[in-house]
Amino acid sequence: MDTAALITAFVTLFVVIDPIGLAPLFVALTQGADTRHRRAVAIRACLIGAGILTAFGLVGEAVLGFAGISMSAFRIAGGILLFLTALDMLFERRTKRRGDQASTHPEDPSVFPLATPLIAGPGAIATMILLTTQPGADWTWVLLVHLVMGAVIVMCFAFFLMAAPIERILGPVGINVVTRLLGMLLAALSVQFVVDGIFELGLAG
Repeated sequence: MDTAALITAFVTLFVVIDPIGLAPLFVALTQGADTRHRRAVAIRACLIGAGILTAFGLVGEAVLGFAGISMSAFRIAGGILLFLTALDMLFERRTKRRGDQASTHPEDPSVFPLATPLIAGPGAIATMILLTTQPGADWTWVLLVHLVMGAVIVMCFAFFLMAAPIERILGPVGINVVTRLLGMLLAALSVQFVVDGIFELGLAG
């Protein structure tokens, strides 16, 4: 594998994971949280996302095959979960739940939906499996792919840390508008996941 292949791997993972696009989502999902809690959420989300992608990059194809789960089915499941999050954002259910929770137990979106399916979503998992199992791939290439993935995750973390300034610039009204708009985008993205999965399974012509 040459340098061009490594650059292609980086670009592919960067586009699929989309650290820049995740920053406003992080703002919406951690709205009202203090800096310490927000940083902790960012660390957990990035570490868990990296762990999931590492696991699938190493043994993902074998595990899914052993369990009889196709990537198409996984894509559909991820789309459904993401759609539920989109509904919460669109109808402000998350805001209501925050008001009902004690202040000592703030809502933690680090595992879901940040780590998965936003960071380690079906697309990113499929990309890791495809990159690490392409023809001619050896253990050196697999290691390089994981290092590239780690660099993209670090970029995600950096953008997450910029969430507070973004929130201050937008203000409460701006955050509300952005949350609704992102909810719509997430809903569309989740439907696309499901549609792609259905076509991949051959259930639609």
